[in-house]
Amino acid sequence: MSTTTAPAAPPAPRALSAARTTATAARVLRQLRHDPRTIALMLLVPCLMLVLLRYVFDGSPRTFDTIGAALLGIFPLITMFLVTSIATLRERTSGTLERLLAMPLGKVDLIAGYALAFGALAVVQSALATGLALWLLDLDVTGSPWLLLLVALLDALLGTALGLFVSAFAASEFQAVQFMPAVIFPQLLLCGLFTPRADMHPVLEAISDVLPMSYAVDAMDEVLRHTEVTGTFVRDVLIVAGCALLVLGLGAATLRRRTA
Repeated sequence: MSTTTAPAAPPAPRALSAARTTATAARVLRQLRHDPRTIALMLLVPCLMLVLLRYVFDGSPRTFDTIGAALLGIFPLITMFLVTSIATLRERTSGTLERLLAMPLGKVDLIAGYALAFGALAVVQSALATGLALWLLDLDVTGSPWLLLLVALLDALLGTALGLFVSAFAASEFQAVQFMPAVIFPQLLLCGLFTPRADMHPVLEAISDVLPMSYAVDAMDEVLRHTEVTGTFVRDVLIVAGCALLVLGLGAATLRRRTA
């Protein structure tokens, strides 16, 4: 009498572990320490872009105040998106990701570790860009500089989350870069930076209402115009933070061990 062996059940998802997460973050930070070009891209490029923008509008300081506050959040988002998507893809194409996931390391630990490592760099990046804009470039804001820093940091974390997510769908670093026009540029055009969202075509306004960068720009605008924390600002900050957490969850769900 023949017997059939039932297929083995897939392993249960591992719960998030603080120890595994911090170990992953420490490993990523050690790798980045030996990559000065990546560090320069993350920390210096947003600052250089703000300096360039300041002197582009040298004859119109009010224009710089209006646009500079919004771009203070957008520049970190873009750079963190690029660096995170390429770095994660490099881990997969080199086989490092497959070896890591063969160990007692869950996808959630890996994504959380990456978010923690790049989040630490995002804090430094946002602090440098905000300090430069306020104290060297004379960006004039009505609200608290700490609120400006908070929004810039959330934007950088959102860029990190988006980069981790899209890296699952790219087969090469070139493809990872190609996701930028698809993911970032539409948000940049529809976020209200160039024209108020209320003045857009109704279809485009409806699309902009579901894009997180729109709320990041709105939050910066609230800090620019109000001395107190408004309800709109709280709503915008919660939406940006919620989108970052949602995209991180999607990144963990779609993470692949290897490139097909």
